[in-house]
Amino acid sequence: MQKIIILDFGSQYTQLIARRIRELNTYCEIKPYNKFPAGDPDIIGVILSGSPYSVNDKEALQVDLSQFRGKYPLLGICYGAQYLAKQLGGEVKSVATREYGKAQLVWHDDADLLMHGVHDDSTVWMSHGDSIVSTPDFFKNVGSTADVKNAAFQVEGEQTWGVQFHPEVYHSQDGKIVLANFVNGICGSKSDWTPDSFIESTVSCLRAKLGDDKVVLALSGGVDSTVAAVLLNKAIGKNLTCIFVDNGLLRYKEFESVLENYSQMGLNVIGVDAKDHFYAALKGVTEPEKKRKVIGKGFIDIFDREAKKLTDVKWLAQGTIYPDVIESLSITGMVIKSHHNVGGLPEKMNLKLVEPLRLLFKDEVRRVGRQLGIPQSLIGRHPFPGPGLGVRILGEVTPEKVRILQEADHYYIQGLIDHGLYDQVWQAGTILLPIRSVGVMGDERTYENVIALRAVNSTDGMTATWSHLPHEFLAEVSSRIINKVRGVNRVVYDISSKPPSTIEWE
Repeated sequence: MQKIIILDFGSQYTQLIARRIRELNTYCEIKPYNKFPAGDPDIIGVILSGSPYSVNDKEALQVDLSQFRGKYPLLGICYGAQYLAKQLGGEVKSVATREYGKAQLVWHDDADLLMHGVHDDSTVWMSHGDSIVSTPDFFKNVGSTADVKNAAFQVEGEQTWGVQFHPEVYHSQDGKIVLANFVNGICGSKSDWTPDSFIESTVSCLRAKLGDDKVVLALSGGVDSTVAAVLLNKAIGKNLTCIFVDNGLLRYKEFESVLENYSQMGLNVIGVDAKDHFYAALKGVTEPEKKRKVIGKGFIDIFDREAKKLTDVKWLAQGTIYPDVIESLSITGMVIKSHHNVGGLPEKMNLKLVEPLRLLFKDEVRRVGRQLGIPQSLIGRHPFPGPGLGVRILGEVTPEKVRILQEADHYYIQGLIDHGLYDQVWQAGTILLPIRSVGVMGDERTYENVIALRAVNSTDGMTATWSHLPHEFLAEVSSRIINKVRGVNRVVYDISSKPPSTIEWE
């Protein structure tokens, strides 16, 4: 399978580069800057990412260019471009005015392969404090901005380019054209990385890897575990057993509706009602992180108990996706530890691990799910926190608080659906605040709970802006919650963005 290798120097935009390339139906992998997979016969091109470092810093990340320069088409972005320039004899200096934000790029060579089809005076996104102030004679300048002479260059006689702007960022007007020129035109990608091809190759690999072995998978009702289950079911059928645990912190009537959906999809699912176990374990617990740990441990214990009732299981399947497993670098140069969706289970259960989605980004998981025929009611669901409503009930979790929040959340989410707003919002949910307020219902004074509504728009959850829902809709939902949910007399709307706030309150 053809692939582009992205060497990560710690940029905040590295995953975005990968996602843009995947959008071109080309497979790519992110690797740490110093772990180029030499000898991989499927590599067709290399990209050097940006970085929080300056190439002139003593601790600047270094890579041996001889591993790939001249052997594959090469594109340096921001730090990557500056690193190429400095290593090949140019000069990079800190500039008096940091160039950050939009700039207008003027092309000097319309015939340049990287710039083919890009508009002159195109808007690009800059984010750098250094600049390439001089280049060797064998560098050809192909683009400049008002403040940056060497905004884009090619090394003559080589398929090596560098750009000091970020073509992967949405604000770069023709950024996708630049990346397409590199990936398709220069690297020669066949653009055959599609949901169909992924499903075909993954099912084939799963059959070869698992054979007649039995597999157990923890279903959450979310997108990732659902798509993983359907892929595995397509590959091994009855040898897959799914376990869906009701921790008492799911959405309104979610346990019953999800089990019904899974049954209609032909999945072999065991539903476990463990509400009382979780409520008992959470009694008196108020600190958010401790709540998460209690819920996580409870899930592991229940899942392990149910899985041991099965015979001859050799594999644990997880819905781990690519952002969970990317080896990325912090600015200190330390590798961030890989993440697993069900922490502690592989070690506890002594099972081998299979992760059919570990190559996919979230948007790709949804595309694959739609291709597999999974209902939109499942594949289009908003993200939901692993600890469920446990982190949307501020303070101690009790069955009564869960009832209040489930009902309020139901009226809110159903209202979004009924008004055609659900798919316009990336994530929405309700929060039960640990305060009460005075109110009046009829002729009586009330002293009851406060519900906060949250709705955000985002691409991947790393940043998010609060959603500007219509005032008329908010008024209607507020009235419905207060009138229908016993124990609530006030509703507020959260207008905080991330950063500085997080999406969830705990």
